[in-house]
Amino acid sequence: MPRQPVYSIPANAANTQTIHFWPDPAKKDEEGLPKTARSYAGYADVDGPGPAKSHLFYWFFESQTCDPNLDAAEQKDLIEQTPLLIWLNGGPGASSLAGLFLENGPLRVADDAAGTISVSPDSWNQEAHLLYWDQPVGAGYSYCETEDAYVQDEETLGRMFWLALQQFFDTYPEYLACPLYVCGESYAGKYVPYIAKRIHEENGSGAGKHLNLSGIAVGNGWIKPELSIRIMIDYAYASGFLGLNQKAALDFGYAEFQEVLKAEQMKKATDLGNGLVNAVLAFGGGFDVYDVRRWEDLSWGALPAYLGTAAVKEALHAEHAWQFADNAGPVAEALKADVMADASPLYADLVHAKENYKVLLYTGDFDTACGYQSTEEILAEIMKDGWGNARRLIWKQAQGHPKGFVRTLRNVTQVAIPDSGHEVPYYQPQISREMLYNWLFDRPFHGQDPAGVVEDILRRAKEDADKETT
Repeated sequence: MPRQPVYSIPANAANTQTIHFWPDPAKKDEEGLPKTARSYAGYADVDGPGPAKSHLFYWFFESQTCDPNLDAAEQKDLIEQTPLLIWLNGGPGASSLAGLFLENGPLRVADDAAGTISVSPDSWNQEAHLLYWDQPVGAGYSYCETEDAYVQDEETLGRMFWLALQQFFDTYPEYLACPLYVCGESYAGKYVPYIAKRIHEENGSGAGKHLNLSGIAVGNGWIKPELSIRIMIDYAYASGFLGLNQKAALDFGYAEFQEVLKAEQMKKATDLGNGLVNAVLAFGGGFDVYDVRRWEDLSWGALPAYLGTAAVKEALHAEHAWQFADNAGPVAEALKADVMADASPLYADLVHAKENYKVLLYTGDFDTACGYQSTEEILAEIMKDGWGNARRLIWKQAQGHPKGFVRTLRNVTQVAIPDSGHEVPYYQPQISREMLYNWLFDRPFHGQDPAGVVEDILRRAKEDADKETT
């Protein structure tokens, strides 16, 4: 695939202004304008899942620590020592450009009619390269030459993504040596470990270019659906959205769902599992499944209209209409047998691999779909007895409210973030970026270990109780 620079993009859907990345040699009048970072966008063309070619769209942003006005060869060491983060949104069917514009990317879309775009002060590319991919085929700008050729399983998805990465690094070899981290959110809790597994296996086989896989990070991951659905029912009950008899009805339906899962009738299990989720929401008056405090989903503003404009598509070399769906539409339908499958064994394999890959699992505390408790129980199973005995730190500045609750054991870090829903970088942009950089660069999570305080509280309570009996 050819190198596809992004020199500038429209700053709103009306295309009256532009945001510049680095100087376009064909446009001398742009010299002197502020730049954000070197950027590329385009497609990797790979085989599968059908006989026709699939075209996976990417958008890359170089780290702001690098100088976009200098050639890569002039800052080779800096570029190669900088982590390269792949970001994937889930769905299935979600475009990762939603994460770019609403969560952790260099750009923000305003919630206004004009679709105003601005440079974000909270981007994750301040100290890391960022690579957004629309995948699988049918998500975002990605498309296949035959409309019904959608990915039906994670193994195929992982193979196609590895091929796409091979093409990316063929075209941009200056980033091949970078420490590579596969990151994502929600249903990417399945995508991420399967892609990392494929990279791990291909590195071991010697096929293609060796990719410097260093770790994975997943936010509010849909990893073990059987567990997540049980916890969602309990969370809604504990929050007052369910009555006792309503919970009993859902528990009965959940038992049937488990039996179908046990029989490995996966498409039927998806129907039953989705039905349980929808029933919880109906009983609860339609609260936002991704943030129990809300009644409506996050606002997209004018993002769909913006990404559909001809000027934006031309700037990004996009060849197809932009699509977004959350567990709906043809992408989700093709993956129906995968939706309720358990991906947690893949995390265990990556955690215990001899390469000692770094693993970060983080959660926003008000997410009912893929929240903290499921992540905690998955890690307890993967890490065995050591996890429960590992120190859990209250991460905060000296006099501030907690930023999060952090537990690290060997190569695994877990962070629970208060006052946040499903999309943690949206709700807590500065905290999530600090969390990421602490994890990437082995910076400390400053805070307090409450174990001693709690021990003292319980000791004094027992002493007071003993006085009452004497």
